[in-house]
Amino acid sequence: MKVTALDQARPRERRVAVGQFDGVHIGHREVIRGSDTVLTFDPHPLSVIHPEAMPKLLISTAMKAELLDDLGVEEMVVIPFDREFASVSAQDFIDKVLVEQLGAVRVSVGENFRFGHRASGDAALLREHDAFETRVASLIEVEGEIVSSSHIRGLIAAGDVEHAAPFLGAPFRMRRPVVEGDRRGRTLGYPTANLVPDDAYVVPGHGVYACRAGDRCAAVNVGVRPTFETGRGLLVEAYLLDFEGDLYGQELTVEFLTRLRGERRFESSDALVEAMRRDERQAREACQRFATVPRR
Repeated sequence: MKVTALDQARPRERRVAVGQFDGVHIGHREVIRGSDTVLTFDPHPLSVIHPEAMPKLLISTAMKAELLDDLGVEEMVVIPFDREFASVSAQDFIDKVLVEQLGAVRVSVGENFRFGHRASGDAALLREHDAFETRVASLIEVEGEIVSSSHIRGLIAAGDVEHAAPFLGAPFRMRRPVVEGDRRGRTLGYPTANLVPDDAYVVPGHGVYACRAGDRCAAVNVGVRPTFETGRGLLVEAYLLDFEGDLYGQELTVEFLTRLRGERRFESSDALVEAMRRDERQAREACQRFATVPRR
């Protein structure tokens, strides 16, 4: 899939889906359905307009591009969102961006999508224009809940990754480089790949999870390791089952399947190792149970 900055885009007959699409969840996929181009924003508009209200993101722009490519989208056009673009009127967004710059023949948005200065534009304004067809996708419900990025963020932050997966359409995943740790897991018989989360993105709540890491099942701890006085901040420690090798410096993608338990402080290393054995066994069982769950 081609990724294009807005100022590099050349007009052609495009079927354009417009939105932030953080997470590319199943509601977003309904908006995107039938589109060959996705028009999105980087950074997130709230980081410019109301930074105090900026949420933790679900995915990076690079991961968004991968997911859109999986959906068969041909091109992702990225608007570098800044104060200048925030002042563009809704009418100018339609005339200068959608029509002149992109050549849109169809524009697809969600029913709650707003655009232009002070969010003055909506689906009704789009429908007034005959230069393109306007498609408005309805909100989607799962288990009686409206699918939204904010709801998914809340589930993940609470550790309910299993419940978040049907909203996303697949397990939540994070990707980070593997960094050097203090190698304590190795001395306990459970060497881990250590990932330091990016503060801009949502992280599952503290606890132990059954995950897929690359092509392996993994038991993953998210937290601050309360059994040991390490002075470290938040860390994601992935123990890849049946794996021997060095992952330092490589990027590792971790898919969170289900939460096994909360983070606990143990009175001794022996008690911790005993708990880790249980975590390993339960992780294996969970990975088998979730073997048919689709990947992103």
